[in-house]
Amino acid sequence: MSPGPEQIRQQIEKLTADLVKLSLCGDQNFPALRDLGQGLREVGTGGKGDVAHALKNIPYHDIYAELERTRSYNLRMLDGALIQMGYRFRDHRIEKHRLAFFPSPFLEEFQNNPEVYLEDGIYADVIMRNIVPFPLRFDFDGREKVAVEGDHPKSHLTLGQYQNCRIPVSAPLTPYHFIGFVLRHFYNTAYRKYSDQLSTFAHCFETSMTKRERDLLYVQTPVQ
Repeated sequence: MSPGPEQIRQQIEKLTADLVKLSLCGDQNFPALRDLGQGLREVGTGGKGDVAHALKNIPYHDIYAELERTRSYNLRMLDGALIQMGYRFRDHRIEKHRLAFFPSPFLEEFQNNPEVYLEDGIYADVIMRNIVPFPLRFDFDGREKVAVEGDHPKSHLTLGQYQNCRIPVSAPLTPYHFIGFVLRHFYNTAYRKYSDQLSTFAHCFETSMTKRERDLLYVQTPVQ
């Protein structure tokens, strides 16, 4: 069974608490579940809205600085990376989600003082000087007339700020799968050390891909 809004809120809340307990997160906004009327319910961080979407065509470091200033995130990792998770449901079925990872463009402190962050090795992944920080985002929009087969998949991954980068994804992602993706690929040392201390969840969503999209290169996620 696909998770509903309450299950998604609980996942975000529990995973946030886990990351705080493990000292991987330096600041956080716990999720709120809001009733928008007409069968719509939204899981977010308290009404800050999609600030990043409003900041189009400006340098990434300015986008990051505004997100940090307004605390428009669920999690602020100790290296400064920001994580956003927002979901909207209509009549208990997922309608939209936006799951974003904004690494800090200001890593000089970490890179210039590596001994501070290598004491237990968990930040080995973020202090290399050849790292180029870039944002990524998993979007889902199941509304009619929004998706365009082969051009704008219902579920897709955007890398960087490229307007037309929409890599097909097989299904919407749960918070558990998104956080696991971020930790495994961007904080691998910490993931290997602490993965057995993170809460696990069995829920996943139904596939949203079309036959044509399956013929393209795409990202396969756990599906129902």
